[in-house]
Amino acid sequence: MSGGTSAAVSIHDAHKWYGAHHVLAGVDLTVRPGQVTVIVGPSGSGKSTLLRAVNHLEKLDIGHVSVNGELIGVRRHRGRLKELSERAILAQRSRIGFVFQNFNLFPHLTVLENVAAAPVATGRTSRARSLDAARVLLERVGLGDKAGAWPRQLSGGQQQRVAIARALALEPGVILFDEPTSALDPELVGEVLAVIKDLATSGTTLIVVTHEIGFAREIADTVVFLDGGRIVEQGTPEDVLDHPRHPRTKEFLSKVL
Repeated sequence: MSGGTSAAVSIHDAHKWYGAHHVLAGVDLTVRPGQVTVIVGPSGSGKSTLLRAVNHLEKLDIGHVSVNGELIGVRRHRGRLKELSERAILAQRSRIGFVFQNFNLFPHLTVLENVAAAPVATGRTSRARSLDAARVLLERVGLGDKAGAWPRQLSGGQQQRVAIARALALEPGVILFDEPTSALDPELVGEVLAVIKDLATSGTTLIVVTHEIGFAREIADTVVFLDGGRIVEQGTPEDVLDHPRHPRTKEFLSKVL
């Protein structure tokens, strides 16, 4: 894992309301290139909302997000932020990998076709080249022998590994993981975490929302504790998880460790 001087992801004064509920209450966060940032916190703390704001799946009410120096989902116009067209937003999302809780694989496509689909759909490469690259990625996540299988024939852990390969297919600058093991049976968690751990050592910029505290301690450069839509504490895994300073962090960790 490596650092850098510029921000791969910059979240500035992020606010989001659902009705009267203030889900994000002024979040500022900087993620350096090549670093692994893990976001932890109780249910309802705003973790997934914050992650989804990075690729504009959630539209912020106040604030903005930049990835590699580019505003996401909006542009500046006469001193104000204006929403981009859906086509422009989709183009931006193609440069930001996203791995969901529930896999979201296409049931009518084989495993190989699931991984190869996005590069072809975005016009980045030919179908033949995309299929070749997809085979390499499936080998990387330990599923080279499942290329011709259908998603329904795979375990949850295997489906999630396919989803990770699919995210990698677009060679994104940043990959976002939204509780990637929460939908898995306990015995399948390890195989998915092993793949993410491999990515964490490869220099890819990762932001991971997880409830796996031990995993966070193992892979994170920075741990962010979010509660009530605010960053309560952030720092190295040792600082936040082993020697938390804020009473709320201590309380949370006492219940989950």
